[in-house]
Amino acid sequence: MRFTDRTDAGRRLAARLAGLAGLGGPGTVVVALPRGGVPVAAEVAAALGAPLDLCVIRKLGVPYQPELGMGAIGEGGVRVLNESVMRVAGVTDGQLAEVERRERAELARRARRYRGDRPPLELRGRTVVVVDDGIATGSTARAACLIVRARGAARVVLAVPVAPGDWTDRLTGVADELVCVGTPSPFFAIGEFYDDFTQTEDEEVLRLLAAARHEHPPPAVADPPGSGPVERELLLPVAGVRLAGMLTVPDGARGVVVFAHGSGSSRHSPRNRYVARYLNRAGLATLLFDLLTEAEEADRRNVFDVGLLGGRLTAVARRLGGATPDGTGGADHGLTAHDGVDRRGAGDDGPPETRGLPLGLFGASTGAAAALHTAAALGPAVRAVVSRGGRPDLAGPDVLARVAAPTLLVVGSLDGTVLDLNRRARAGLRCDSELAVVPGASHLFEEPGTLDRAAELAGGWFLRHLPAGGAGQTPVAHSS
Repeated sequence: MRFTDRTDAGRRLAARLAGLAGLGGPGTVVVALPRGGVPVAAEVAAALGAPLDLCVIRKLGVPYQPELGMGAIGEGGVRVLNESVMRVAGVTDGQLAEVERRERAELARRARRYRGDRPPLELRGRTVVVVDDGIATGSTARAACLIVRARGAARVVLAVPVAPGDWTDRLTGVADELVCVGTPSPFFAIGEFYDDFTQTEDEEVLRLLAAARHEHPPPAVADPPGSGPVERELLLPVAGVRLAGMLTVPDGARGVVVFAHGSGSSRHSPRNRYVARYLNRAGLATLLFDLLTEAEEADRRNVFDVGLLGGRLTAVARRLGGATPDGTGGADHGLTAHDGVDRRGAGDDGPPETRGLPLGLFGASTGAAAALHTAAALGPAVRAVVSRGGRPDLAGPDVLARVAAPTLLVVGSLDGTVLDLNRRARAGLRCDSELAVVPGASHLFEEPGTLDRAAELAGGWFLRHLPAGGAGQTPVAHSS
């Protein structure tokens, strides 16, 4: 089951809702979870002949573990709390008040951005259809349903295009009706079921809301001639072999992230491709490539040969931005087009689309050790490193001690052995580092919503460190 985009998903969801009794007309309000839920909800509202509004909410995260929700807030002063989470986490009234104060300010800012001076639609006594572009963990949808119920909705219908198979078990009791187009299995992340899951921008939200009110949408801003993302396959000659890769460069890229996976599956890994698409939407270029050829991958010893993997990653990374540790350029072979014909001038340092972009590394499995090997070898040329479910311990203590780039280690809470190895590896780092534990995630991050969280963490880390100068050249104390 796949959707072309969110508009297609909305039309198919609207068809599913058409047969539900009591929907449509002035007695029904469709509320969307911004931003991705708005294009879906716009189609639903149009089909039902119902007004369209937003359900602007903010999660209240536990102070020392923000990704763990202890409640949510909505407009009109509405607040719902998870008392059990607060009790286990030991959150005090003062801490709750401080988190709520901060999130209320952000809630008000976002509501003003989307609505201006218009108040939210009245929900009291009406049927409210809550729409998002999909369900992952269900925490946001749960909060939204509780919020609209607290605002007086007489009947709550939660409707989404796609969700994991057990979504009704997770959300029983928060809505009167649960409607979904499909529940495919396996389910890793919402975006894998969309051909186009490009991030919905604020301008599109404003346009769709204006159209639903039959107002003139804000003027569109035309793209400059020749603009558009670049996506092409490459062959990377390194040490006598040719490694296949996929380069994606969005408009106005702020940096480039090279992906490394020790099993040789990086270019085709659905998880790495999902994370890469998330980074592309955030304005970062990505290169996914295989550290091993198919023949080499057959020998499992190569998968754990960190020297081999790290050396190849270093050669590719050096050429990608055209810089060696001292910024003078390297002497490795260049990159060629997929047909094997070298289309660069003899003096070029790498793909022109990435030249001069700050460099980050993303490693999974033994690719994490290779990424740290490269960070140690290239020094300040590498601005940031992220490991997802990786084995940084395999880099060895000498390499770990020489890494200067800010390093984020992302591990699932259910991946006990790897979590312990990451803790030990982090103790050997002398750079700015963090260990982020994703609740409910196993080694492959295959539980619904966990890969989304890993992508968010990676994106936040790269956006925080890539645009800035330097790569953490002064060692600092560990943060948590």
